[in-house]
Amino acid sequence: MSCWETVADYGLRSLGIGERLLPRDNFTLCQQITLIGSGMIWNIYFGVVALISGFFLATGAALGKASNHLLLRKLSEWFIFIFRGSPLFIQFFFAYFLFLSLKSASPLFDAFTAAWLGALVVLFLNTAAYSAEIFHGALLSIPRGDLDAADAYGFSGWKKFRRITWPTMLRLAWPAYTNEAIFLFHATTLVYFSGFPAFQQRGDALYYANYFADKTFNPFVPYPILAGFFILLTLTVIGCFGLINRRLNRHLPQEARRRMTLRPNLMR
Repeated sequence: MSCWETVADYGLRSLGIGERLLPRDNFTLCQQITLIGSGMIWNIYFGVVALISGFFLATGAALGKASNHLLLRKLSEWFIFIFRGSPLFIQFFFAYFLFLSLKSASPLFDAFTAAWLGALVVLFLNTAAYSAEIFHGALLSIPRGDLDAADAYGFSGWKKFRRITWPTMLRLAWPAYTNEAIFLFHATTLVYFSGFPAFQQRGDALYYANYFADKTFNPFVPYPILAGFFILLTLTVIGCFGLINRRLNRHLPQEARRRMTLRPNLMR
């Protein structure tokens, strides 16, 4: 079997398209790259959908935590505390068994026991909590002069928030929010090692990398391939978020703009 035939057979296997059976022996490098790359589709799905949906909940939670309304503030604080204070793997574990219990009570919760929805809910809530804390810190860091200037121009309520408060909050929070986006994509590898099962061996990238490592007794081929895919994904996230960061800072002088650069940590 040529490499092109392998790509045609296994390129979309994680979505249920192509060969149903995984290769059993004589594993080639092309098979490992193709199947691990196929699993990346699920990692990208979890990361993108959770990030987009969590962004709006994070904004609301950040505003709630900064609110003068006691109930709204306490609800936001406890939501952030619970999902930031507990490990993500434990959240997957408890969510899966919660959805199983709800499934026995009502068939409406059937889909939540599947990874594509149940795990997505957990990732959505988790990233919303972390992002909310980032946005809340940026909200408190907005220069008082910007808000006073908005008041002087007659901005108030929704117009002040939309034109002054929210854009400034995003501009200040964006570098830290970019890190949260990267961590979220990395965290998607926990999905199929938590309680959520892989349906008909249609797992994510780590699922396939672990499969090859178990079958070949050689983790030094599939895991570096997995790392390479995630490095490419990380560079893509940094590039996309960098374009948004440039847009958010377009009104600033060139020398005052905060540039986003890739700075690997050699020591931590």
